Amino acid sequence: MSTSMRAVELVRFGDADTAFAIRELPRPAPGPGQVLVRVLATSVNPLDLQTRRGDYRDQVVLPAVIGNDVSGVVVETGPGADDFQPGDEVWYLAPMFAGQGTYAEFHVVDQALVARKPARLSHVEAAGLALVGVTVWEALVERAGVRSGERVLVHGGAGGVGSVAIQVAAALGAEVVTTARARDHEFVTGLGADTAIDFSAGDYAPQVRALGGVNVVLDTVGGDTLARSPEVLADRGHVVSIVDIPEPQNLLAAWGVNATYHFLFVSPGRAKLEAVGRLVDQGGLQPVIGAVLPLADVAQAHALLEGGSGRPRGKIAIAVQSWMTSTSPPRC
Repeated sequence: MSTSMRAVELVRFGDADTAFAIRELPRPAPGPGQVLVRVLATSVNPLDLQTRRGDYRDQVVLPAVIGNDVSGVVVETGPGADDFQPGDEVWYLAPMFAGQGTYAEFHVVDQALVARKPARLSHVEAAGLALVGVTVWEALVERAGVRSGERVLVHGGAGGVGSVAIQVAAALGAEVVTTARARDHEFVTGLGADTAIDFSAGDYAPQVRALGGVNVVLDTVGGDTLARSPEVLADRGHVVSIVDIPEPQNLLAAWGVNATYHFLFVSPGRAKLEAVGRLVDQGGLQPVIGAVLPLADVAQAHALLEGGSGRPRGKIAIAVQSWMTSTSPPRC
């Protein structure tokens, strides 16, 4: 096996079309407790856009390989890494801002963060689910404690996180309300949403209150969502936000409904991946892959994700191997 690999490096902060360069880099070697994985697919997340723009420049030293999702095959194990063998198909969420990212042909990771890939998913599908799946599980299950019979409001239901959150909330037995553009209403109700509200056509809050309010709000869109959530929350409800908050918001109204706020920057871990994988294998969750691009087109993938109302539904995946570029990904 070659001692080098192809990777896409972030060479400057800024616009996608000038930020990246394709490089030949040394192939990493696994240390104690680590596995070397041939990356078959990764994906692009809003976190990657923020990193590329320079939002985390204090934690990223250029040039850097970024990216966090992986689905691939173990090719080598380090000393003491006995949980996996070469040939095992795995998926995981790489640690953020720690070592090499996943826009590369190979990646080294601690075996404790790795899980076996769900058999029902292709590598492209698994790579599109790793970060968003763990994020939704931590948000709805570990933070908000969603229970059967509750009502959950998912902001941005047609997006990468939102499309997974609708399915997970429905699988937990919750009634799901989501905000989405009118053209996406059939799509989000097909995922399991009971009610879809067109946020672009007027104020969503009166429509949610007419339903009786909600027990949980999942904020994937930012803006004034935190300040306005008490308008739709039932008493002792939960708000979980996965969005950076650039400007202060007045949360005084939250006292009136005894609201609990959770601010989530997700952490990787095998247990959460296995929980998401079980839901997949039970038929309760299917990732939505809106586009698949080759590794060389990472810049284009970033531009697609930044495309506003014209961006694809669900996730944008990166097929690291050229034979995996179909929008109907092969099972491999």
